[in-house]
Amino acid sequence: MAKFFDRVDAAKQLTEQISEFLIRRDLSSEKILVFAIPRGGVVVGDIIASALHLDLDIVVTKKIGAPYNPELAIGAVMPDGSFYGNQHIINALKIDSSYIDSEKIRQKKEIEHRMYAFRGSIEYNVNFEDKIVILVDDGIATGATMIAAVEWLKREKHPKKLIIAVPVAPKDEIVEILKRIADYVIILQEIRDFQAVGQFYENFQQVGDNEVKEILKKYL
Repeated sequence: MAKFFDRVDAAKQLTEQISEFLIRRDLSSEKILVFAIPRGGVVVGDIIASALHLDLDIVVTKKIGAPYNPELAIGAVMPDGSFYGNQHIINALKIDSSYIDSEKIRQKKEIEHRMYAFRGSIEYNVNFEDKIVILVDDGIATGATMIAAVEWLKREKHPKKLIIAVPVAPKDEIVEILKRIADYVIILQEIRDFQAVGQFYENFQQVGDNEVKEILKKYL
């Protein structure tokens, strides 16, 4: 396993793979948008969009953590308040529906807050149906936020095609789910012994809200 130095290093390597993929699939002349999942994914998305001369925007989804263990994602909330849940974990932990309902309300408010803070609006003034969306993040762990973002984009925005592109992800059923719900999936490294995205970066400093805002100013 080769570690990435930082998100910029990972994004540059990912850009090369995306560019080769688009040429190989004869998609490079299509209308393409890069969508990133904040916050770390925005750094990755900026490098990709800038290098390939594409527009960049964001989609915000928020994971719901298990009661008493917030780092364990039981699912994620989409921008419209709908919920993608990992039913296996929900059933195993016997999580009550009232807990999920209250978290859905709380996380939807947080999504709206972030959308306004980062891009000034929760609305998208673009026709997605004639465009390919490349959805990026700095890595996938549980897959909850990525799956929620894909499901929402497909259901609400109907892009012509949807491509998931990330530097690293666990080599397990999560990737198989992503391959079923997206048109294409590009992953630089699939790792069996996967604990957290940060373990595959030498420098994995937290990305601040101001950095996200400054990046998005270039595109929105």
